This record gives sequence, C-alpha cells and structure tokens, in this order.
Amino acid sequence: MLFNSVVDTIGHTPLVRLRIDGPPDVGVYAKLELQNLFGMKDRVARTMILEAKRTGALRDGAPIIESSSGTMALGIALVGIALGHDVHIVTDPRIDAVTLAKLRALGCHVHVVEAMSGQGWQSARLELLDRLISDLPGAFWPQQYSNPDNPGAYRLLAEEIVDDLGQIDVLVGSVGSGGSLCGTARTLREKLPDLTVVGVDAVGSVLFGQPDLPGRLQSGLGNSLLPKNLDRRLIDEVHWLNDAEAFESTRALARQQQIFAGNTSGSVYRVLCDLAARAEPGTRIVGIFPDRGDRYAGTIYDDPYWEQKGLHDLATAAEPRTVEPRRVVHRWSRTARQGDGTDGLAQHLLFVESNTTGTGMFALETARRLGFDPVLLTSRPSRYVGLTATRCEVLTCDTNSLTDLRRTVQDRFRREEIAGVTTTSDFYVGLAAELAAWLGLPGNPVEAVAVCRDKTALRRRLNATKVCQPSFVAVTEVESVAAAVAVVGLPCVVKPADESGSTNVLLCATQEQAEAQVSRILAVRTNARGLPSAGFALVEQYLRGPEFSVEMFSWKGQTHCIGITEKSVTGAPFFVEHRHVFPAALSADVRAELENTVRRAVEDLGITLGPTHTEVRLTEDGPAIIEINPRLAGGMIPELIRLATGTDILEQQLRAAVGQPPGPVAEPIHHAGIQFLLAEHDGELTGVDGVEQAQAVAGVDCVVVTAGPGRKIRPARDAYDRLGYVIAHGETPTQVTRACADAIGHLDLRTRESAQPEVVAQ
Repeated sequence: MLFNSVVDTIGHTPLVRLRIDGPPDVGVYAKLELQNLFGMKDRVARTMILEAKRTGALRDGAPIIESSSGTMALGIALVGIALGHDVHIVTDPRIDAVTLAKLRALGCHVHVVEAMSGQGWQSARLELLDRLISDLPGAFWPQQYSNPDNPGAYRLLAEEIVDDLGQIDVLVGSVGSGGSLCGTARTLREKLPDLTVVGVDAVGSVLFGQPDLPGRLQSGLGNSLLPKNLDRRLIDEVHWLNDAEAFESTRALARQQQIFAGNTSGSVYRVLCDLAARAEPGTRIVGIFPDRGDRYAGTIYDDPYWEQKGLHDLATAAEPRTVEPRRVVHRWSRTARQGDGTDGLAQHLLFVESNTTGTGMFALETARRLGFDPVLLTSRPSRYVGLTATRCEVLTCDTNSLTDLRRTVQDRFRREEIAGVTTTSDFYVGLAAELAAWLGLPGNPVEAVAVCRDKTALRRRLNATKVCQPSFVAVTEVESVAAAVAVVGLPCVVKPADESGSTNVLLCATQEQAEAQVSRILAVRTNARGLPSAGFALVEQYLRGPEFSVEMFSWKGQTHCIGITEKSVTGAPFFVEHRHVFPAALSADVRAELENTVRRAVEDLGITLGPTHTEVRLTEDGPAIIEINPRLAGGMIPELIRLATGTDILEQQLRAAVGQPPGPVAEPIHHAGIQFLLAEHDGELTGVDGVEQAQAVAGVDCVVVTAGPGRKIRPARDAYDRLGYVIAHGETPTQVTRACADAIGHLDLRTRESAQPEVVAQ
C-alpha cells in the first residue's frame, strides 16, 4: 500500500481473531493499534495537530509542547516534526530508554522533571510544562487529557472495526486519558446502541473512584488525575489489575498469541479471556491493543526487574472478584456501573448565542425544566433582554471564533458534564454543529449546515437534486449584474448569500436598482453579529404566489412534517414577514405536495437531526424552495405550534440535541397566529399606548412590545424593524387574523414627530 507521507500511514491497523477458549462461536478480536508506526497515539497526534492547524490554534512553524512519558510523545513527534514544527516533550524519569532514544533521534527537545509533586509525576510534568510555555511564544499545547480531538481521533478506528466485522457486542479497552475507549465507544454506539463497553484500569488509579498509588509500575493506563476526556457514562463495566497481574498477562499474550505488546495490551488481553469464558454463544468481543513491547524489554519481560520490584510478592487472582463501586481493590476486581457513573455531576446544555426574540430565552428556561443546566456562550450578554431572569450560566467569549469557543468549552467543562450543544440563532448553527461534532455530541453534519447557511451553495445543491427553485446567478462585482439580470429576468430579487431576517433583500424593477443593491451588499463586510460576510450577492428570479414555511423535524434518518405555516409579507420592494398563521388552510393534495418537496430537499442535503424551517413559494408550477434553514422556525412560530397542537417544538429540539428521542407531534386542534407591530413613518419612539385594550380582544393570548422609548423607527425593511407582536388563537384562520388585526388596531405608537404615525395593520 503506497502512502505519500508517514502521516498518511497512520491507521488502517489489522484486526486479528485470537485463539481463546470459550462457548461455541464466541469471537474474540484484537485491534492491533500497536501496528501504527509508534503506537495507537499516532492517531491522536495526527487529529489534534491537523485540527489545530485548520482552526488556527497552531500557526505554521510554531512550536508544539506536550506532557507524556510514552506513545503520545512519539505520536506528537512523528506528526509535528513531519509537518514542520519544533516539538518539546515534557516527561519524567519513568520514561523508558527506547522511547527516549526515539524522541531524541526524531529531533525532539526532551525535558525531564526531577521529582514528583504531591499529586504524582503527572502533576510535576504539568508544572514544568507551564513554565516552558511562557518561554515559547505562540506554542501549541495539544492537551491530550482535555482536548476532545483526542477521543475524536478514534472515530476512524471505530469505522475500521465496523467495516471489518459489522456487528460487535463488547468493546474492551484500557483507560488512561479516556480518549481511545470513550472515542471508539461513542462512535460505535451510533450504529450499535446495545454495545457493552468494558474499561481496564490499574490498581492505584483514581479514574473510577480508587485511591491514588503514585508508585504503580504500569504505564499507558491509569492516572493520578481525573482527565477531562474521560466520559464514564459510556463505560458499563470496569476491571482493575495490579502490576503483577498486568505484566503476567502481557507475557501470556506474547506466549499464547505471539503478540509482543506493552502492559496496556496485556491487561486488555486478560479481560478479553475472562469475558470470552462468560459470554453467550455467538458473542463478538473486540479489544484495543495500544502499543508494542519493545519499550518494556527491560521491565515487563525482564526477570531481574521483577525481582527488584518485588512483583512476585504481590497477591494475584486467577479470576476477577466482583466488588461494589468505590470498594478499594488490590488485585484483579471488577464492578458494573451504577447510575451513569459520574457521581451526580451536573449535565450542561450549551447554547451558542441565541436569537433575540422570546424564543431564545424560552429555550434556556426549557433546558432547565428538562433537568439540564443551561449555559449561554455569548460575546455580548447585554444583547439579550431577560437573560438574567433565566439564571443560566453565561460564558463570555468570542463566539465568532471556533478556536475561542473550543478553548472556552475545553477549559470550563469535563466531557461527561456536557449533555449537548445547540443554538436558536440562524447565524450560529454552523458553529454549533462544529462544536457538537468536536465533542462527539448529537448534531447535523457540519457540511450540510454550511450549505444551508450559504444560499449560493444551497441553490447549487438543489439544482443538482432537481428541486424546483428560482433561477439565480451569484455575483461578486457590480459589473456582472447585467448578465445576471439577462438570465433571471425583471423584476428580480437581490439578496445577500448569508444574511437572515430579510436583511438587504430587495425586489428590483430595473437593472440599475439591482446594481445599486448589489453594491450595497458587497460593501457590507460583517453581518449583525460581526461574522464576516460571504462577499457575494444573489440575483434571483422573482416568483409569484403565496408564501409558506414548512416545519420539519429529523430524527434517526427519518424526516417528519410538523406542519405548514401561512406567511404574509409587506408589499414590494421589501419582504418583511408581518403575519404567520399555523396551520395553513390547505387542501390535502397541496399540503402533501409541499411536504414531499421539502422532505426530499432536506434529506438530500444530509440534514439528520432536529428542526428545519423551509420557506416555499407556491407557484403555478408547484412548490419552489426559497431557502432552507437548519434550525427551529423564528418569528415565534414554535409558540404558534404549541398553541395549535399542544406540542412544544422547542422542547423537542433540546431533547434531540442531547440524544433523547422527541415525542410525537399532536394534530392541530386550533389555529394560532402572530402579527407584528410595524411603524408606518420614520421617527423616534416615545411609547406605545393601548396595550391593555389589545390584550382584552377575544382570542388574544399575549401582546408584547419589544421596542422601548428612544428607539429609532421606520417602515419595516427587515425583521429587525419589528416593534412587538400580538399572538392569538381561534377555531379558524379568519378568526385568528381578525383577532390579531383588532388587537394591533388598539396599539398607538407615540413618537417625537408632530403627527403620530399609524400602525400598519395588514
């Protein structure tokens, strides 16, 4: 097999069936990660370094520094030096001579601590690492114990196992940083939800509630600190082996299976043999074998070393003793997980920013009602009215930077404290998808979300799938507008490729108007949230016909229609949605045509999880898709759905974000609608009168004024010009729209102008 670099050789390791006695047809397999150039951690090093370069956390040529006494050091050296970086490894005197020789041969700078601290060797190494980082400006620290790219690196390992075997029943792995077993198990469970996961630890390691014994001799598993990447919720059973048991099993692995490995592999081998003896016929068991034995020739495989360390004097067991969790153990023991294994750690649901309507704050409150601790990641908390009342944790960071978002999450949380990641903001669905993928949490594919957010990419994808939509041309310069207009015709719609809320969307009657609007769009460098603009505009065919939005929900490969919303927009040349009614009054045939068109488009895009909000024009030729948003509908449509059906779609979104199945959506028993408060003239708002009278209108559920005194107002050009809203319900759409219009009619805008503008009630 030919590769272009040593980095490309990482992975593709063999899966070997072991000769182990057991019930009929029990298959026991070893995934020989030790066949990587330096061992299993080569995978981790490649993923962490390449991801750091992709996100900008590691600049070209910047130094890399990591704490390790084994194969992680070698993996970092392999990948880092091959990609042109100086590599500094902080280690301790336990490092074996073979590993030290390899590191120096590769050109690493090796720093050895002189003595352990009060918390062991690992703590001492981290203290030295902190001092070195201050002397190496721009250095990247991969942080294998807390960086989610560590477990993320094992997605490919899991996929290799599935490709080779298909169904497996039990996965066994050693636990050190928590990366290999948790990362592999998390991926496998996406396809194999009934998988049993067994962790192998060392006597004297704190990972699963045992007291720390810093003098233990095993390396590559166990820990004196609790690493953030360890997710004990994934592990069903834990085995502990003392040093003598681990080393004897390693020798047995070489003798019985001809696999010359380290003690991590030997420990896994002993547990594999035990599980095979107790397995049901037909069970398939896979163990991960991390590293080869050349590092241990002078220790595990050396009789004088055994004598020197008194290993023969340690009490050992021929089979595991079953113990209660937290019972102190000294030789081979096992325990089954009780509860989720995390001792009641809080479960946090992370929100990457929010929309600025009531739905965003409702989401935080709903998360708490579902039993999660809501956390809002935001660059400006003051943006959100009512945030304090939600009592959610607020983490302030640069939410426009994936690197800063990652760093904030990594520094604040252990992996087993995070239940999910989501957002209610159109602008941040892409970053939320990136975070979810990085953490191995439920979410939509990053690429599918990116296509939806980029309207040009969406248009091209829909063209490829033959879904009806407006003809379009993407332009990056005003000089191209004439040719675009010749393609789409006049009047045409000119819009940004990546905005929201009808911002800078304009119906243009002439080429000159289209050129002027394209010029305005291209002059915008950042959007309302400070994110970089796409740098191009869309010139689209203007489609006539009523407008609807189709609300879909995806779960486990199935996309279901929640319902269809009838939408009303202001008159040309702007397209501001001023009224929604749910459900739309449609014939069964038309409803089915809209649903089927949107379902096919959503599934073809690769959206797999949670809500989508698709805007459609019903033309003479059938439904045409205007845009697909990979998020819950805005404009308080979720509240309309709740009033009409009794189903809380916002709750369904949050359940999906944490991997819980959403409940069924009830059939509508009412109609519900919202009408937005809009100004007819420019001015400065001093107040709104008539709220109590509007609230008293029959059928009205709430009247909300979102604009305060001093607000500059104008006739609506986009959704941000809305000043408030009225929500009502009734037995028919006509009752709903009448109630909304009557309530809006009671509201008077007071401005500093001499003539008070009337509210537009459409």
